[in-house]
Amino acid sequence: MKRLTILWLLLAQAAFAQGGEVLSYSATASVLTCGAGEEMYTTFGHSAIRITDPERGIDYVYNYGTFDFDTPHFYRKFMLGRLDYKLSRTTFKHFMEEYRAEGRAVWEQPLCFEAQQIDNLYILLENNLLPEYRYYRYDFFRDNCATRVRDVVYSAWAMDTLLQRQEKPRSYRRLVADNLKGTMEWWRLGIDILFGLPADHRCNATERMFLPLEMMAEYAQTGTSGVWVGPGMVEEAAPLLAENRPPVSRNNSAMGVFGLLFAAIGILTVLARKSAGVRTALRYVDRLLFIVAGLLGLFLLFMWFGTEHYCTQWNLNILWASPLLLLIAIRLERSPRWALWLQMGCFVVALVWVFACGLSPALIPIILMLALRVGCRVPKRLQLPQQPR
Repeated sequence: MKRLTILWLLLAQAAFAQGGEVLSYSATASVLTCGAGEEMYTTFGHSAIRITDPERGIDYVYNYGTFDFDTPHFYRKFMLGRLDYKLSRTTFKHFMEEYRAEGRAVWEQPLCFEAQQIDNLYILLENNLLPEYRYYRYDFFRDNCATRVRDVVYSAWAMDTLLQRQEKPRSYRRLVADNLKGTMEWWRLGIDILFGLPADHRCNATERMFLPLEMMAEYAQTGTSGVWVGPGMVEEAAPLLAENRPPVSRNNSAMGVFGLLFAAIGILTVLARKSAGVRTALRYVDRLLFIVAGLLGLFLLFMWFGTEHYCTQWNLNILWASPLLLLIAIRLERSPRWALWLQMGCFVVALVWVFACGLSPALIPIILMLALRVGCRVPKRLQLPQQPR
């Protein structure tokens, strides 16, 4: 009830500001879904809303994914999770020219809205376009260009009772991984290292729509599988542009690279038993490995406590990329016994987390490699103090 009250207050305010103007009965509304691009921030696609009214000469696209590179301290705000995105409006022609130039696919799903619902959507979008409302704090999972489209369509539809499509629950992390299959294993590894426990939340149908292509798939079920109460919400998606960009080149497998590195460290560990030269070389290798992992742990702690990113909190990767490794790197053979045993226990818990939550398999040889080298410094037997004779 409170939600609908706020909706109608916004509609009344916007309608008054426009002198009571509404769209004609020939107006239509649709959701535009765009395929992936070459830049990392375009990997997961994009969503926007199109409003057309031939009688009024309107053919607008409303885009919640706009940000300004000229924002003061842009990169610092982006790193700290304090970068604001905004709603922008452009013509459909200009929108299509931009995506045609990038060679990205575009699909359109017309909304099966009545005239009043299309008016609702248009007025809400125009109201959100006002300077005091257009900016919002971006959040990758909970508040992005797709979730904003989802929410404003929900509000205009004014239907709160939904049926969830029956599907095996997938976490945010799994949904992201499914969109990075094949040629983007290194990106997946980086994301899995950066994301914490919030990424392992199991998503319902509404939450899955933080990804544009997932939202298009959810909308495609309307009217056929009973996702929404009442008549179907959208018509079948129609392709407006086909993808026309060079295929992403396949790079070296992250699992293969770190698997080979783990095998090389394992061979050197065996050889070190009989060669003093190899043992000396491994000292430098250990210091390098432990320092890199320890510094990564400090960075993950900064992303957890020093930023406003929701997805980087409670990051269990600090169990294997532990700042404790910096102490071990400095002390090596003189490392405290408690530090070595504690770190070995952390490696075990980290491996359990990787398997349980389906993180990138490339993390397995990384953790095993660190565990092998730390384990070689654990005392082979407990040395008891000698009793005086």
